[in-house]
Amino acid sequence: MIKFIQILMASKVIFLGSKPIGYFCLEHLLKEQEEYNIEVVGVLTNNTNRLGAADLTKLADRYGVQVIKSLDRLIEFECDFLVSVQYHEILKAKHLSIASKMAINLHMAPLPEYRGCNQFTFAIIDGKKEFGTTLHVMDEGIDSGAILAEERFPVSDNCFVNELYELTLVASKKLFENKIGAILLGKTTPIPQKKFLERTTSIHYRKEIAQAKKIDLNWDEDKIWRHVRATSMPGFPPPYAEINGIKLNITIEK
Repeated sequence: MIKFIQILMASKVIFLGSKPIGYFCLEHLLKEQEEYNIEVVGVLTNNTNRLGAADLTKLADRYGVQVIKSLDRLIEFECDFLVSVQYHEILKAKHLSIASKMAINLHMAPLPEYRGCNQFTFAIIDGKKEFGTTLHVMDEGIDSGAILAEERFPVSDNCFVNELYELTLVASKKLFENKIGAILLGKTTPIPQKKFLERTTSIHYRKEIAQAKKIDLNWDEDKIWRHVRATSMPGFPPPYAEINGIKLNITIEK
């Protein structure tokens, strides 16, 4: 009797990402290729030769993975999965279609509450007591695809935007490490965001941050304090108020 052994072919993955969280997630995938039965066949990033330890190009080179030069070139490739972590460009249908199984995004915010950009800022402005991070299916909408996995955590009173970012970074690393394997192995069922009827929905854009930084001194004290905490990000212009046409920056010494 002849026995046939079925060899499960490794799924091909193309990774798109940037920033330290993108580096962390790409490195995790590269280290766990055998465990997840995947082969990372391409990396697309704008982090090249300028972020030191967070240089995704150098990481790809170390593992012998091809670096894709631009988003326009992405459509020349085929894969089973696209995995995106803080990639800076919007993917269109022609890009998403190269993934035969699924395109996956790590969105560092709870969904559907905070789609888009500047999620940390607006969660503080809104006075939220809970925040989170989400792995979801990528579609042509903005962070509108079905939820694959999520991690949520409490937000303390008087939390500043940089502190919320750091909390979300830790939670995002944990979520990716714990859940991406099951997703790639087909052990996770996507849940459409519309199923979460108890949750609110909002979407924010990059251009909104400029208005969020402008403090009206006629606001009540609590609203002013929320806007100050929400827009006082080290390395970026601070919030400000205008008095008699003079712009006065608002800085906080902790």
